[in-house]
Amino acid sequence: MKIKVKQLGILREAEWELGNLTIVCGTNNTGKTYATYALYGFLKIWKHMMDIALDEIVISDLCDKGLARIDLAAIWRNKSHIIDEACLKYSNVLFKILASSEERMRGASFSITTNGSNDWTVKKFTKTLENKSFGSIKFVKEENSNTLEVVILKEGDKITEIPTEFIKDIVKDQIEDILFQKLFPEVFIASAERTGAAIFLKELDFARNRILDELSTEKPLNPYSYLDKVYTTYAMPVKDNVDFIRQLDDVSKHESDILKNNPDILDNFADIIGGQYKVSKNSVYFVPHKMSTTKLTMNESSSAVRSLLDIGFYIRHSVKAGDLLMIDEPELNLHPGNQRRIARLFARLVNAGVKVFITTHSDYIIKELNILILLHAKKGRFAKLIDEYKYAKSELLDYKSVKVYEAGHSLHKAEGATRSSSINTFTQADINPEYGIELKSFDKEIREMNHIQNDILLGAD
Repeated sequence: MKIKVKQLGILREAEWELGNLTIVCGTNNTGKTYATYALYGFLKIWKHMMDIALDEIVISDLCDKGLARIDLAAIWRNKSHIIDEACLKYSNVLFKILASSEERMRGASFSITTNGSNDWTVKKFTKTLENKSFGSIKFVKEENSNTLEVVILKEGDKITEIPTEFIKDIVKDQIEDILFQKLFPEVFIASAERTGAAIFLKELDFARNRILDELSTEKPLNPYSYLDKVYTTYAMPVKDNVDFIRQLDDVSKHESDILKNNPDILDNFADIIGGQYKVSKNSVYFVPHKMSTTKLTMNESSSAVRSLLDIGFYIRHSVKAGDLLMIDEPELNLHPGNQRRIARLFARLVNAGVKVFITTHSDYIIKELNILILLHAKKGRFAKLIDEYKYAKSELLDYKSVKVYEAGHSLHKAEGATRSSSINTFTQADINPEYGIELKSFDKEIREMNHIQNDILLGAD
């Protein structure tokens, strides 16, 4: 999957490819977060952006006869155009996703291309949707078939009384699931504001309810409309973080399928936070290791515990193979040792089939990932080192699965221009099995600090 953005705030243009592990580094104010949020937003609402054209004969047959057959191959051949149109539609609402002004985001564009195969033809698809008003709609696509058969099973009233637009929406939704669902992974994001969302959760709920109570007494005002305006001042990922934490009581009732086969992932995470999260009576607590009778509120817990709260619940209760986990600055509030551990956690997730996307300023995370890449490439030669430093095979990374980009200033020559100019963009970093990831921005700062320290220690003027 390749993503391209233009005129995204301070980010003039950028292009990147999604790997199993994707890393975006760079200095502050270079557009990393905007690029991350833009990708998240599209993956979250792509179905709402798509418009699949259905032949009117199909709808007519469904309404008149209760049966229609749809040629999925014909729709698939138009895949690129459908996605392009969805991206164009999404570009027009980017300012809402980023909680920016329409004027500031004028000219912003987002595009995405996929290399998805048509393996959907091989698989069988069946689904029946029940509705009290008209009965049920059954969808069937047999193995190795390009045809989707839609049948309306109805008793009593005439089929023609079913709203046409409702039928269209239902059918389009199933077609999107069959053809496009695998192209766009289910996504979860931990924004840089996640620590505040964890500690001020009750205050946010109280303030929200108080606003509704006060405004509901003013007849000319619509309190829900007002609340919506207030809520949209936050970018979609921040809003989604708050919503996820509000639902932790429900989230905790489920268990992630991926942990059944990879229990080490949860153990690895518990080592990072030094304990476990517990939900009790709609409140979240932290129980430190070796202190099973002690329950700390989020306010009493360390900033590291708070910053990893939503990530921990997502991994334990929601994540599944094929998902995309996005984290803005995973190093927030973490000691260097824990930054190294969380890099190893990412590797375990990647090797378990979860895609991971991070933005980071942490040299510790990058260097630890480098170690995992080098040990994977030379595991035969470094078997003793792997054992000595207690690395697990599930932590070693294939360099081919990693994509790294640096956000920053770079010379660019616009089409038709005579001179190059410096713009904010992404530059792909080199990765190879011999040396790992080469990041010029980090290396420059480290070399300068070492040089200054050497001058001080050697007494240079």
